[in-house]
Amino acid sequence: MAARVARSHDLDIFDVELKREAGGWLLRIILDRPVQRDSSGAVLVESLSTAIGLDECQRVSEDLGTLLDVEDALDRAYTLEVSSPGLDRPLRNVDDYRRFTGRRIKLVVPEGVDGQKHFEGRLQGVEDEAVLVETQPGRVRHIPLRIVSRARLGVEF
Repeated sequence: MAARVARSHDLDIFDVELKREAGGWLLRIILDRPVQRDSSGAVLVESLSTAIGLDECQRVSEDLGTLLDVEDALDRAYTLEVSSPGLDRPLRNVDDYRRFTGRRIKLVVPEGVDGQKHFEGRLQGVEDEAVLVETQPGRVRHIPLRIVSRARLGVEF
């Protein structure tokens, strides 16, 4: 249901959680923009202006809340929360790395690369199954995607 409502607003679902919290059940829906591609199929780089806005979250929340009530989808009382992945969103796949090229990034590599397990810098893209991160001006590190356990965008103002 959440995916259907999100698509009607030209959005995708990034994540869905249903969990018990101190105040009761919480249904959290996290929205995302669909990956945009050019005519050759290459992933387009996103700008900061394409972030999910509060108005979009509110519209999806209203539509989804109504649908969930009409369909009587959950057999318990819950709070519906609709949000975006945030400024420090996780990067989950190669398309994410491509679409956020040029942005600040933080990576964790449990195996380590040259003895280093944490990297922070400017994402330069993906090449030969490796993430390219400029960790210092003029120094680009090639970090194999297969060994990255966590990656997030860095917050920029």
